[in-house]
Amino acid sequence: MANWRNTGWGAVVMVVWGALLVPAVVIGILLAVPFLGRRRAFFTIGPLYARGMAWFCRIPFALRGWERLPEAIRDGRQPVIFMSNHESQMDPPILIGALPVPAVYIAKKEVKYLPFVGWAAWVAGVIFIDRGDRERAIKSIHEAANEIRGGKSVVIFPEGTRSRTGDMLPFKKGGFALAIDAGVPIVPMATVGGREVLPPGSARLRPGQYVVAVGEPVAPSDHADREALMTEVRGRIQVLVTEARSTL
Repeated sequence: MANWRNTGWGAVVMVVWGALLVPAVVIGILLAVPFLGRRRAFFTIGPLYARGMAWFCRIPFALRGWERLPEAIRDGRQPVIFMSNHESQMDPPILIGALPVPAVYIAKKEVKYLPFVGWAAWVAGVIFIDRGDRERAIKSIHEAANEIRGGKSVVIFPEGTRSRTGDMLPFKKGGFALAIDAGVPIVPMATVGGREVLPPGSARLRPGQYVVAVGEPVAPSDHADREALMTEVRGRIQVLVTEARSTL
């Protein structure tokens, strides 16, 4: 099976399979909304799709360190901001399948107008940020902070885009401003394996292992300012990345 997936025909089959299945899954989620509600519909069906995709493509993933988090975070009572490095387009679906609690992404507002992807994002409760100008961006961050204080956990890739080398890019400050505004803990994470599974510039999935490693939460109030908070979180993510890579 692994050899079949490593062939050119295997790559074609997986691309076609994904292209057909994504719309079907999104339609299934939309049909479930009247019965389950928006977020429950997405977080019932979405993780099943992500795990099924990982099984079909032979991309096993392991979640490490979750048991060390406080119980209120593990059972979803305490909203948090999960912050992870970002190496691959496969990172978001893997995290949807791996994280035991519902956590949405923060996306630019243009995403909600995309067919299927935007519909699924709307159902999930993705927080859309208007980056049109500084004033609207600041307003969007305040609105996002209110949603997080209201109980919504989010996932942020503080690099802002995928690293093409495996080395972490400079961090953007917006996620840390959001954490300070919302007053919720940041949970550092390492998401490792994506560069091998879906290399930069490639559309071909390769069998391979993912590791999602979770570190201890960081309280924004324990740090003097945004720069100090960013430095602390970046250091913790780097340690997690190094440790996770050593186990692959």
